[in-house]
Amino acid sequence: MAIDRRDSNDHLHTDVILGKITEYDIFRYYCPNFKILGKKFKSDLRQDNSPTVSIVPYNGKLLYKDFGSPDHTFDCFNYVKFKYSCDFYSALNIIDSDFNLNLSSKKDGIKFTMGLMAYRQNKTPAYTKTEVILKKKRRQWTRDDAKFWSKYFVSKKILTMFGVEPISHFWVNSTRFTCKSVTYAFRFKNRYKIYSPYEETNKWLSNTKKTDVQGYNQLPYKGERLIITSSLKDVMCLYAAGSHAIALQSEMQIPSDKLVNELKERFSQIDILYDNDFDKVTNPGQSMAKKICDLYGFNNICIPDYYQSKDPSDLVSKTCGFTELKNILNDTR
Repeated sequence: MAIDRRDSNDHLHTDVILGKITEYDIFRYYCPNFKILGKKFKSDLRQDNSPTVSIVPYNGKLLYKDFGSPDHTFDCFNYVKFKYSCDFYSALNIIDSDFNLNLSSKKDGIKFTMGLMAYRQNKTPAYTKTEVILKKKRRQWTRDDAKFWSKYFVSKKILTMFGVEPISHFWVNSTRFTCKSVTYAFRFKNRYKIYSPYEETNKWLSNTKKTDVQGYNQLPYKGERLIITSSLKDVMCLYAAGSHAIALQSEMQIPSDKLVNELKERFSQIDILYDNDFDKVTNPGQSMAKKICDLYGFNNICIPDYYQSKDPSDLVSKTCGFTELKNILNDTR
């Protein structure tokens, strides 16, 4: 008798869910008024007399933003959590059950399906993976650009080398947005990450993929040392200081075995230099750094708390040069 076995990688986790369906699929299924990314619609979470909500790419994710109710800002999982007044794990179970992903136990799946009959039909939704298209309009470099990037000793030449350009407008699919302050497009083939450093909301928008490794195309084929850091800004700052570096699309992302094996063939030493959130009770950057180092045998570089700087670019900006950064890097060789 054949026994069906669940893949060891199949478990109830956000990354596993998003390996099978998309954030767009989840929003389209649970948010009935949502049709097009970037286009405003009426909220179904409260009384809404005019369209005040939009779903837009933000920091590598899709984000639900209600401009009429600032507290209603959710990623797809927290949207489900809020809508059904449940905890986060229950929200994952709801999604698992509705999309028939078979990630949780059969018992749990039945439990959550039966408990939500009043909210939705118990059937598998039809969904289509939809690509988010970002376009941009380039503008000329200005003194404001030089003022921002010179703090990190990143020159126009380095910015151009790493595919960074200033923009005046961008489009999320067919919706046009005007840049309110200095804004930049980081290019990854035909995809973009939009960076507005002075904005409190929508500082980051992107349609990048996890496989888009920042700084990868600028690496030499062989080298003595490679640093995996948190952002492209840090990659460029480290390059200006004389070090080769890359950054994944998220600091919470674990590099793939394939990427790590390739980099080990190319570089004699690989170190992790992630954010040190010294002023927070939780320190997610250092927690992930230690996890990656334990997994792959890398060395963890942590900027000491007394510098009051969370990342390489912050350190260089506060100390007005590369001396302290180079000392920290040299001490960990």
